[in-house]
Amino acid sequence: MDRYLMTTAEKIAFKNQLKQTGRTLIQARINMAKAAIDNAQAAANSEEKSSAGDKYETGRAMGHLEKDMYAKQQSENIKELALLESVNTDKVYTTAQTGALVHCEAQSFFIAAGLGKQLLADHTIFFISPYTPLAKLLFGKKTGGRFMFNKQEVVILDVY
Repeated sequence: MDRYLMTTAEKIAFKNQLKQTGRTLIQARINMAKAAIDNAQAAANSEEKSSAGDKYETGRAMGHLEKDMYAKQQSENIKELALLESVNTDKVYTTAQTGALVHCEAQSFFIAAGLGKQLLADHTIFFISPYTPLAKLLFGKKTGGRFMFNKQEVVILDVY
């Protein structure tokens, strides 16, 4: 589908598809972190006391550190999911802002959540958080606007 010939309804549907992709990715990360937390807890619980003494305590401490690390990751992913859920994709924007899709010649940016490069419907889309320097650079720009990215001037072909 040629993005320049898309109707308003098609643009909104595409952004809603992007949002759903983001939800799926973040939920998978949350589930992976939960499984890792459970595994780390099980490993810490299964450490047996040994005659070496400190080995037992070290193993338990390592398990708890690992569990804490995964809990932090899980917490960050839950925050990212909440941010994504708050993004309005049912509107076509004329300026780059949270919820907008910004098409450029070489790449496209969906300003919603920091999920990196994703492939959707034969389109490579960079999911970027509205808090990133790149998003802040894009904010307020319109179709035809220009910005510097990787030391090259980039022209915005479409914003919606």
